[in-house]
Amino acid sequence: MAAGGGGGRPPGPESSLEPYVQTRIFKIIVIGDSNVGKTCLTFRFCGGTFPDKTEATIGVDFREKTVEIEGERIKVQVWDTAGQERFRKSMVEHYYRNVHAVVFVYDVTKMTSFTNLKMWIEECNGHAVPPLVPRVLVGNKCDLKDLIQVPSSMALKFADAHNMLLFETSAKDPKESQNVDAIFMCLACRLKAQRSLLCRDLEGRPGQARRLDPTHDANGKNSCPC
Repeated sequence: MAAGGGGGRPPGPESSLEPYVQTRIFKIIVIGDSNVGKTCLTFRFCGGTFPDKTEATIGVDFREKTVEIEGERIKVQVWDTAGQERFRKSMVEHYYRNVHAVVFVYDVTKMTSFTNLKMWIEECNGHAVPPLVPRVLVGNKCDLKDLIQVPSSMALKFADAHNMLLFETSAKDPKESQNVDAIFMCLACRLKAQRSLLCRDLEGRPGQARRLDPTHDANGKNSCPC
């Protein structure tokens, strides 16, 4: 009778392990004024919770979540940065390096955070973020209905002018968690489709690439090409 344990024949090629497939990483950065809820949005997407207590982000922080899109596992890295200039100067170059998508966030109850979006867009463009990099606009804290200062129509007009999709949501309200997920999943879907088209285009016509333009629903919001 054969002994148990290590008495078997070494595995042959037919029993080898499945080939290793490297997980793709998409770097998404979140930009906007202090206290608009950037950190809370990243907590809600990556951890499914709203933090009981948050402090001002100093420098750069990131969280990540592995998602599955059309059978492929993709790691979404969400980079959160300080909204205050004194915390940003030393890290801003690193923050914009090799970025795949940008989320601009404003607080729907603070008009100044909305008007300051032009400054954040200028900073983004000033760091040579390519035009092919998808960008979306997010109005946070929409649960505070009685305090809203930025109407949806104004935000939609701004988003259209800058070729962005508009999402209005609340990182705090658990009922809005699906909308928070939709922001980042929409970007991940677009990036996956964009890169597939880019590779296909480059194979067929060297030196040329196609741009994916956002589609809109009847209200122009929360539309995703995936």
